[in-house]
Order: sequence, then structure tokens, then C-alpha cells
Amino acid sequence: MTTLTSQQERIRFLEDRFDCAQACAEAARACALRASAVDPDGPREQELVRRKGLLCVEVCDATCRVLAEEAHRDAAGIRVQVEWCRTVCRESADVFDEHPGGQDSAKTCRECAQACTDFLATLSRP
Repeated sequence: MTTLTSQQERIRFLEDRFDCAQACAEAARACALRASAVDPDGPREQELVRRKGLLCVEVCDATCRVLAEEAHRDAAGIRVQVEWCRTVCRESADVFDEHPGGQDSAKTCRECAQACTDFLATLSRP
């Protein structure tokens, strides 16, 4: 029974890791589109949307790469990257919500943050 349980935990871990990586890729795309939709020489609020969007693209892309590397990172390194991604996605979602037309991107960022939270819970299990 222990072998079956550990096998189920391993499958759950891989599923959550894949879901998180997929959500990161989707958030990176959404943030790239949001950042490109604002005028780079626009007012301060647009500058914030652009900066948050570009940061989110970089962090989500890096997190997706980390999650795709099976043996190149330890659990602590993965945890730090995923926590950073979750934080940046939440912050980006809040900024996008305040910008006209940014609600879809905000939703995608929140979904990514939730996938990160779910994976962190799986990663924390002994």
C-alpha cells in the first residue's frame, strides 16, 4: 500500500508541476500581450502596466523553464522560483485590473498564481 501511495503522490507532484508550468506559459503570453498593448511613451499608469507586464513575462518564462528541468534544481530552488512567480502574478493582476481592458490578463495571472500555490502545496508534502 505504501508503494501505491508514494506512486500516487509522485503522479500528483508531476501533474501539479505540469499544470503550474502550463499556467506560467499562459501568463507569460497574456502579460506580453498586455505590455505590448500600452503606449511605451504613455502616462505613468501605462508605464506601470508595461513594467509589471514585462516583469511577469520574464518571471513566468523563467519559472516555466525551471519546472521543465527535471533534475537541475533542488526543491528549495524550485520553491523560491515558484513563490516569486506567484507574487509577481498577483501583483500584475492587481495592476491589470485597474487598467481598461486588462481584466482577461489579470484573470490569467490569478490562475497562474493559484497553480503556483497548488504546486507549492504538493512540493511541501513529505
